[in-house]
Amino acid sequence: MQAIEINSITDSKGHLKIDYPLHKKKSKVRVLILVNDDTDLDDEKLWMASISANPAFSFLKDSSEDIYSPNDGKYFYE
Repeated sequence: MQAIEINSITDSKGHLKIDYPLHKKKSKVRVLILVNDDTDLDDEKLWMASISANPAFSFLKDSSEDIYSPNDGKYFYE
């Protein structure tokens, strides 16, 4: 198996443009993209903000849902 690393940038719409000849026509390919961790953090903050404001999870604010404490249970070691 061969790994190919290509440095590229995205355009103003966030689309990735790759100019790299594969010399394979009408073949299935698999593309792996690794994104820096700092971009994931922004997405995580956005997700947390939207889910915390979602009324579908408002039942979790009810004190009757607090049935466990940090002292319950035992640590699991594998």
